[in-house]
Amino acid sequence: MDLTQLKMFNAVAETGSITQAAAKVHRVPSNLTTRIRQLEADLGVDLFIRENQRLRLSPAGHNFLRYSQQILALVDEARMVVAGDEPQGLFSLGALESTAAVRIPATLARYNQRYPRIQFSLATGPSGNMLDGVLQGHLNAAFVDGPITHPGLEGMPVYQEEMMVVTPHGHAPVTRASEVNGSHIYAFRANCSYRRHFESWFHADRAMPGTIHEMESYHGMLACVIAGAGIALIPPLHAGKYARTSTGRVLAVVRKLALADDMAGLAARCDDAPAGGVY
Repeated sequence: MDLTQLKMFNAVAETGSITQAAAKVHRVPSNLTTRIRQLEADLGVDLFIRENQRLRLSPAGHNFLRYSQQILALVDEARMVVAGDEPQGLFSLGALESTAAVRIPATLARYNQRYPRIQFSLATGPSGNMLDGVLQGHLNAAFVDGPITHPGLEGMPVYQEEMMVVTPHGHAPVTRASEVNGSHIYAFRANCSYRRHFESWFHADRAMPGTIHEMESYHGMLACVIAGAGIALIPPLHAGKYARTSTGRVLAVVRKLALADDMAGLAARCDDAPAGGVY
């Protein structure tokens, strides 16, 4: 089975005549008859009911016509995607939750306006999950915590992140991890790079966090901190947004924390750099 046979089959199905179909696809009738017979032999069914000089689709032919039309339409679409000057097709991007919520919405809006024929999808999650998605080919690129060290990935710095330690209102000032030794912390799952930074901050000061409670959102982390249950490490835009009530009453204390290699970057496979970019 090949594309030429499918085009011939569609032409015969549309016209009901070998002669008319041959003229439509610019072939001699005998060639069309042979190729249709070969297609039927390949499928093991009769695609047409032959009545005198006319052909009409058999039940199997009706079913096959739908797939034949879809195949040829997809081929035409694929040709347009790879041959056109304007980028188009599916672009799958991953990002940290904080990046997707605060850092890149305006950039993505400009990207969509500039490349309207690209079908864009966005997935969020911890850096580890995003890097796995790029390596496995599920994502074209991802915004992750840097630097990028995997040999199969290429990365570029995008912005410098400042992380904040959030403590309950009234908590004593925090300048080093030993001052909160044993405190319960609220963080994302173990493959979250921000969590690894937080744990490293403790270990560098020969301190240990208490119980690490895994949460699924910054909202949940801050709620626990406000309730006095522990501390959290949160990007400043999230911390500033949620640490006060709508009336401005302070619910939690936000303090800047310097972390090594605290850089967010865009990662892509070495053989799969994102077309167009997002800058």
